[in-house]
Amino acid sequence: MTVLDVYNLQKEKVSEVELKGDVFSVPIKKHILHQVVVAQLAGRRSGTAAVKNRAAVKSSSAKLWRQKGTGRARVGTASSPTRKGGGVAFGPSPRKYDQKVPKKVKRSALRMALSDKVQCDQMFVIDDFSLPEIKTKRFVEAMNQFDVRKALIVTNVKSENLEKSSKNVPKVKVMRHEGLNVYDILKYDTLFLERMAVDKIQEALGS
Repeated sequence: MTVLDVYNLQKEKVSEVELKGDVFSVPIKKHILHQVVVAQLAGRRSGTAAVKNRAAVKSSSAKLWRQKGTGRARVGTASSPTRKGGGVAFGPSPRKYDQKVPKKVKRSALRMALSDKVQCDQMFVIDDFSLPEIKTKRFVEAMNQFDVRKALIVTNVKSENLEKSSKNVPKVKVMRHEGLNVYDILKYDTLFLERMAVDKIQEALGS
């Protein structure tokens, strides 16, 4: 079991928290992380690109001229992809890019991503990340205390002041613990977890 310090926004230690080994200290397997990240990004693709093929183009189905005797090349319908105004050959059509990943594999990858942050000393536990007012300057000051520029902040409940204060700060993302995912954990250099969010995460991912 790993023990981490719990800080306030002034980076002053206020307490400690015990992290479950089956959530924050598991062996890391890169191929599982890769599989889950690829599936997650594939699921974000809209798959709505579409063109008209020769069947969808509105045109006469009559043969433009007879097969033989004109001295010209053979020809079919006006909707042929080889003709101007004809359909597109092998063009995109609506499709789903979703890749199925078992729930157990997703949960396992989340544990690995969290364990990686702990092992690399890239995770901070904050007692309370709520701000008294909506002010970007206050948020930036708090981030400067930890000397962090690219961070993912995971809160226990919705914090409107925090979300709006960080909105204009580049390379920072705020989310609630329900939305925690492998891609965002790995994308951002530093992970901030609220103390109460740690309990919820351990409850959800613990064995």
